[in-house]
Order: sequence, then structure tokens, then C-alpha cells
Amino acid sequence: MFNDRSILITGGTGSFGRKWVGNLLKNFRPRRIVVYSRDELKQYEMQQEFDHPAMRYFIGDVRDGERLRTAIKGIDFIIHAAALKQVPAAEYNPMECIKTNVHGAENVIQAALEANVEKVIALSTDKAAQPINLYGATKLASDKLFIAANNMAGGHRTIFSVVRYGNVVGSRGSIVPLYSRLIAEGADHLPVTDPRMTRFWISLQQGVDFVVKSFERMSGGEIFVPMIPSVRIPDLAKAMAPNLPAKVIGIRPGEKLHEIMCPTDDSHLTLRFHDHFVIKPTIKFFREDVDYLTNQIGERGEPVPDGFEYNSGKNDHFLDVAEIKEFNRNAIQ
Repeated sequence: MFNDRSILITGGTGSFGRKWVGNLLKNFRPRRIVVYSRDELKQYEMQQEFDHPAMRYFIGDVRDGERLRTAIKGIDFIIHAAALKQVPAAEYNPMECIKTNVHGAENVIQAALEANVEKVIALSTDKAAQPINLYGATKLASDKLFIAANNMAGGHRTIFSVVRYGNVVGSRGSIVPLYSRLIAEGADHLPVTDPRMTRFWISLQQGVDFVVKSFERMSGGEIFVPMIPSVRIPDLAKAMAPNLPAKVIGIRPGEKLHEIMCPTDDSHLTLRFHDHFVIKPTIKFFREDVDYLTNQIGERGEPVPDGFEYNSGKNDHFLDVAEIKEFNRNAIQ
């Protein structure tokens, strides 16, 4: 669906953006790929890796609505991946997190509508479901903005959806690179915040593939949630360094023991498909012809039971130590 089309990704020099661009160039023939980000060094480095006639690099911040409008002219599809993501950093710098994650989302929406973009997908996080930290709260606000934007479209063709998934293995600032660095530096232990802690587990490639499929499936207004395994953090430590002891250091500011992607309170809105869930919008749209039970590629879902919750600690699928080793090895290749 991306052949001869123009695609823009905000925060495009991040882990997801690099993987996304590589997959687009490998599997499609896009007319133009616009990488929009504020880091000139990362853009320079990315240009060395992706020197392709379709590539365009725009220095800009999602906080800057005028610059966004310039970059989005002539764009067909947008992936909004730009965000301040570090939980402790958000707790200590709340205003900055709000400016990027909430006001930046508003700017993307307005620019997309003005440019008559066809489809927009915003990347979310498990921390947006029943948030207890500022990062999660800002991403919940962002999710609500993108869903409600479908009612702002008016005569525009633009539709908006959200993709929500868990911890991406090997992404910058995540636990796997931290453990890898500590092991390489000869640490005598690995820190574990709480021995009961669990997390959803997904690779960058799986995340990219799911977003591509969500562009095909979307009617506008959905939150797409992939079915993915969970890991226990002590098992992750054993998988990465079986001979190192774990040291419990306590939960960091704003951290949860377990993550949720489909909250209980949304069970009446949640549909189960063969490999993913869809959370229907809480609000009614002016267009009433959307049947979320059947998506745009003909897949059929069914409502989940009342009180259903998709929780990393209650997941049907946990990876054991050997499976974590294999998963991480494949994910980081």
C-alpha cells in the first residue's frame, strides 16, 4: 500500500524510525519518505545508512506547528513516533514531557488535516493504560486526541488510529541495552527493581510489521494492540547473565509492577481478533457506518468477556529463560 506514496515519520531517527525506513525501502517502492526529527547528528548518521532517492530529512520538532505543516505538505501517510519516553525523566521534567507528547500530538493532527493526509497512526505504549506516571498520562492524552481527531476531519479524507504495544527489545534506553552494558563492563550483579515485575515483550521488527498491518486494517478510531508474550524481569536477568546475581533496587519513580494494554474498564469496547485486540472508541463519531467487528481487510473479531484485562502479569504466554535468550538474539540481529 506504500508503493508510489509519500510517508512521513515523526521522531524518525529513533529505534522504530530506523527499522521502519529500512523495511519501507526493502518491501515497497515509496515515492518519498520524510524523516522528521530534531537531532541533526542522528539525521546525518541515518543519511549514511539510507542514501536513497526517496529519502528526505527534515530538522524539526513536533512542538513547532509551522515547521510540521511545511514538512507534511503532499504526504499520504504519517506515523507519529516522536515522544519523550523515559519515565523518570518525565517525572522530573513534566512540562517538557507535556509540550512534546500532548501539544506535539495536537500539532501533528492539525497539520495532517490541513494537508489532507490519508491515514495517520500514532504510536502509543502500555503505560497509557491506567497510567500512574506522567509519561503514561501524556500518552493517554495523546491517544484520546488522535481518536477524537476523527470527528474533526469534516470534509477531509484523513482518518486516525493508534497502535499500542509493550517494551521493545533492544530499543535505546530500555533494559536490554542496560544489562548488556553492565555485563560488558564486568558488573558483579544486575539490578532488578522488583522480583515480581513483568513486562510485555516485542521486537522492533514485530512492531514495524504490526504497524504496516494496522494501516491496512484501520477504519479510523481504533486502538490496535498486538498479542505478544510477557517476561519476568528476574528471568530476563538470568537469560542475559546466568552467573550473575540479581540485586533488588526498588521500583523507580512512576514504575508499575505489571503493565496493562487493554484495561478492564474498556472490556465493553474491546474486540479479540486472531492475533490482536482492537479497543473501539469511547465516543460516537459523526460517521456511523464503521463496523469495527470486521476490519478493512475482512478479518472478523469478537467481543471479549466482561471484565477482561490484558495484563503482562496475567498473560497466557510467558517466555521462559531459554525462550528469552532466543527471542532477544533474534530481535537484536
